[in-house]
Amino acid sequence: MATIGVVLSNAMGRDASVDIRKATEKDGRAVADVYLASFKATYEFPLAHTDDEVRSWIAAVLLCASETWVAEQAGRVIGFVSLGEETIDQLYVAPRHTGHGIGSRFVTLAKQRRPHRLSLWTFQANGRARRFYERHGFRVAETTDGSGNEERQPDVRYIWPLTY
Repeated sequence: MATIGVVLSNAMGRDASVDIRKATEKDGRAVADVYLASFKATYEFPLAHTDDEVRSWIAAVLLCASETWVAEQAGRVIGFVSLGEETIDQLYVAPRHTGHGIGSRFVTLAKQRRPHRLSLWTFQANGRARRFYERHGFRVAETTDGSGNEERQPDVRYIWPLTY
């Protein structure tokens, strides 16, 4: 199993080791927990599906159809990224662990795994994610009114590198 290690400094100044490794089917519940906690902490609008539907989708579809990597600290999944052929399909970090470089490690990994091009969608309301992706060289390719997504929320598609 491939693992990428990174040491992060926590709020107390102590080091906390975070490993990034390929997800397995056993990670389904933990990945769903991160997804649900992050979504609910970020957005004021509701998910388009119930928690149970999200858990089923992650276990039966996401972990089977996407290349998914997890960030793990002390045996606990605290973030994940799922890659399509040329896309970042999902990137979520547990709310208590944002701002510590985990998302940046995931973007670096995605660029290494998909060096020619990447695209992704995020909601326009997520200013923090938009600033994050723009810091990592992604540029806006299009914006929509949300009629094409299940949440019916305005979204934005980013691309990297800008030349494609």
